[in-house]
Amino acid sequence: MSSVITRVFSEGFRVFFLLAGLYGVFAGVAWGVWLASLDGLLPFVNQSYAMPPVMWHAHEMIFGYATAALGGFFLTAVPNWTGAPEARARFITVVALLWIAGRIAVWFSGSLSPVTVALVDLSFVPILALKVASQLIRRPKPQNIVFLYLLGLIWTANLLIHLDWIGVTSDTLITGVRAGLLGICSMIAILGGRITPAFTRNAMKREGQPEASWPVSVPQVDKAVMILALLLPLLVLTFNISPVAGGVSLLLGCVQLVRMARWRVGWALRRPILIALHLGLGMLALGLILWGLATVRFGNEIGALHILGIGCVGGMTLAVMSRAALGHSGRPLVAPSPMVVAYGLMAAAALVRWLGSELTGGYMAAMLAADGLWIAAVGLYVFAMWPALTGPRVSRPS
Repeated sequence: MSSVITRVFSEGFRVFFLLAGLYGVFAGVAWGVWLASLDGLLPFVNQSYAMPPVMWHAHEMIFGYATAALGGFFLTAVPNWTGAPEARARFITVVALLWIAGRIAVWFSGSLSPVTVALVDLSFVPILALKVASQLIRRPKPQNIVFLYLLGLIWTANLLIHLDWIGVTSDTLITGVRAGLLGICSMIAILGGRITPAFTRNAMKREGQPEASWPVSVPQVDKAVMILALLLPLLVLTFNISPVAGGVSLLLGCVQLVRMARWRVGWALRRPILIALHLGLGMLALGLILWGLATVRFGNEIGALHILGIGCVGGMTLAVMSRAALGHSGRPLVAPSPMVVAYGLMAAAALVRWLGSELTGGYMAAMLAADGLWIAAVGLYVFAMWPALTGPRVSRPS
């Protein structure tokens, strides 16, 4: 047992991808129990946290689950980008414990000072960003430095939420939730735009597909996506929900669709570990368009935000975490059957939650169904990736 714990805390992808999965299941179950008690299906249970359950749910999905996935990704990918040494096990253990402490502090916030909760919860991202900055400085490319900017915006969004909970402000809670989610989505737009066509191209090359059929990335389109993605969460932080932010979101979603059209989605359909990436970015485009329309009162904003939160963030984190776990543990880049089912369940959860927001009846049933699909999807991810995340590295067959 001790060797497994040592191994898990030895590499960023292991501990944070595992924590993301376990916490995703826990948070989904906690949310489902509250929903069921609200609907009379279960006895009502007093919550241990100070904020309303809806706000706990939103906060923990964005600043709990999603930031764990980001932590695992950056601690694994940045050394590969820059040639910098990987973070040592001691650092990984400290930041993982800080993340866990943040989750515990928020969960028991009903018994703690809100200032204490804020200090603990807000400590993880700055320390992660400092480590990323120390590695990026070895090869300071602008296309990578922008991630520090986005981490800063995500942290600021969380700060606005805590300031509202403390009582310093009175109207920044929803702004922080929106900006945090859209900051994560902007991160996905930029990162996903790099890895999805690259991974698809590599797979086509390995299988002997002619170069003329490989995915094509247009630099001008990629640059437009980056500019819009960097602008969107800043506009939300500055103006909250507004036609300006909505227009940028709508445009970003449309540009995302344009560039995906040349990424050979049809070829990737036969390979679940690839199509999961394409599907997550498709949900990103759809959610951005729907949210942009919602800012001018065309459609439901809550439904649009859940397409982004479940379909994009949930779908892309499962896709990236599963691929990275397999690749960095020496296993073949082939999604196990439970993982393939998980990809589909996550997309289904997003669509069910969106339909529940758009239809006139069955709202509670849709929320419970979407939550159940989320729990199943993340639970299957933990089950399928457990050997890769906790077991020793293996040698790939030649």
